[in-house]
Amino acid sequence: MLWAARYVLLPALMLAALMMPLPALAARLPAFEPGETVTIGAVVDGGELVLGDARRVRLVGIEAPHPAAAHGQSWPYAEEAKAVLEKLVLGREVELRFAGNRRDRYGRILAHVFVGKRWVQGEMIRRGLARVASAADNRRGVAEMLAREDRARQARRGIWRDRFYAVRAADEAGRYAGSFQIVEGAVADTAMVEGQLFVNFGGDWRTAFSLRLQPDALRVFRAEGIDAGALRGARVRVRGWVRGSERPIIDVTHPEQIERL
Repeated sequence: MLWAARYVLLPALMLAALMMPLPALAARLPAFEPGETVTIGAVVDGGELVLGDARRVRLVGIEAPHPAAAHGQSWPYAEEAKAVLEKLVLGREVELRFAGNRRDRYGRILAHVFVGKRWVQGEMIRRGLARVASAADNRRGVAEMLAREDRARQARRGIWRDRFYAVRAADEAGRYAGSFQIVEGAVADTAMVEGQLFVNFGGDWRTAFSLRLQPDALRVFRAEGIDAGALRGARVRVRGWVRGSERPIIDVTHPEQIERL
């Protein structure tokens, strides 16, 4: 049973309610902020749409396989993800709903997309055609997406059949510097250094895989009542962009990036 790290220190009654079987958790839909109804004119890839009025929409909260045009080399299942998304939304009226910040730095709309009652992000994850990739300014709905992702991974649907998307061991994270990864391991220790918290996964902090929580992130954790420094000895799964090969680091900005196993 997995639960997002923000649940680790919740009172016992709330924690008991959250530790329901994953299928029951996954069946619930988050209470997103309602938005406008629009028509989809084109599908760029498994995670981006073009509206009939030429505005662009990024499916917030997921990382779908990228096509070659975007990243030089196509990721496995990029065409399959695009084809499924086209079947779900192309030419249809959809509703945009919101979980936080509504625009990215490129001016794209950041939205959760619904076709009737069908949640498009949830469907892409359920089919194994996207990974959860949450952001500090768009956190609503992440627990439900993680539950769906876990079921898809256990069933080896879509991308979860391909080594390209495998969950990495902490001691091999450095091989994947510069890419989005999901990494698992046991926390060896934690340390505060110049206002930053480092969560280390090996005995030698100079070379071991680590998580880094900068002051803004620590404030978010404290606001949720979570002491990230208390993860010592825990086995966790973390997701994000791996930076550096000699001392690989994932910058953690919000609690939902970490799952306690």
